[in-house]
This record gives sequence, C-alpha cells and structure tokens, in this order.
Amino acid sequence: MRNYIRARSDDQKEERLNQIKEATDSLFTEMPYTEITLTTIAEKLGWSRANLYKYVTTKEEIFLEISAQKMKTYFNALLSAFPEGNKYSPEVIAEVWAGTLNAHQDYLRYVSYLNPIIETNVTVERLATFKKKYYELAYQFCDKLSTMLSLSSEAAYKLHMDTLFLASASAVSCYKNPLIQEALKIISITPPKMDFYEDMRDFVLMRIKWSLK
Repeated sequence: MRNYIRARSDDQKEERLNQIKEATDSLFTEMPYTEITLTTIAEKLGWSRANLYKYVTTKEEIFLEISAQKMKTYFNALLSAFPEGNKYSPEVIAEVWAGTLNAHQDYLRYVSYLNPIIETNVTVERLATFKKKYYELAYQFCDKLSTMLSLSSEAAYKLHMDTLFLASASAVSCYKNPLIQEALKIISITPPKMDFYEDMRDFVLMRIKWSLK
C-alpha cells in the first residue's frame, strides 16, 4: 500500500478528491458499474477503505462528481461547435452534433447510470447542485437549437433529451459487453452492425426534420 498522508489544507483535500475521481473513472473503463465498490476504489488508489471514507461516503457520490465534470466538458464542446449566428443546415447540425456525441461517449456512459442509480443514492443537496448546473448548460444549448432551427423552447429541449437518451443507450450497448459478445457466439447470433457516429447523425437529422414539420 502506498504511503498515505491525510489532507490538511483545502488544496490537499481537493487533490485527494481528484485522485479519487481519476481512480474511479479509470475503473469504469475496465469493469461494469456494478463491480465497482469503495473497496475496489481504495485498492486502485493504494489506500485503506478507512482513508477513503475520510473524503467520500458512497460510490454514487463520486460518480455524480465525475458526471458533473464530463457534463460540463460535453456541453461546452457542443456550445463551441455551434457559434452564434451560424446558418448551419439541418444536415450540418446533425453531423456536428453526432461528432460531438461520438467524441464524448465517456460522458454518455455516465448518463446511462445517472437517473436510475446515481441520482437516487446521493444527498438532496448534492443532487440539487448537480441539477442546477445541468439545467444551466442544457438550457444554453437548447436556446441555440431553438434559434438555429426556429423551434419553440419546449421543442428544442425535447429534441435535446431524445438525442441524449438514445446516445447514452447506444454508448452502453449490450453488444459492447464482452460477456454478451461471448453469449452471442455460443448461440451463433451476429447482431446488426452498429456505427455510433452514423447512427446518431441519421437519428438527429430524422428527429430535426420531424420537429420542423
């Protein structure tokens, strides 16, 4: 086990929390969410579980913090991709949006666990802080969508949500699960080919055209 020195200053505490988030995010690329525990996180860090408890109390608390960081990065990329006053066609909007989603599949993996699991296992205060930031960013993007496509605010938000839900589901498609891949081999089933970028581009364009009817 690595030498552990308890954080004393706010900067040291922030450093420890960043280490915890980095270790958890790394584990999430290696194993299913259900297999990650405070024990596995502590082991990844080389800490005791007691030392980890000095900074966090649940793994959902950690996942919420990581989700908030990745969410901010995704929305900032999306907002930058659509400059003010652009005259992008629906086809270009779909291509740019799909490209941004494709580049942020790590965020989408967290989204798939947010509502059913993560958000139901944190304090209401932490959840309120997270939701406040989400709506600030989501509304900024939906305002742009509304302007670019001449949609109502409600229609723009629905377009955003439909796209986010499908993208998060596609990002964790069961076809990517090694166990399921092995099971499909046993029963000689070859699933339809999936291309995340192409599928999202086609869906976004279809959804935009439906909104414009």
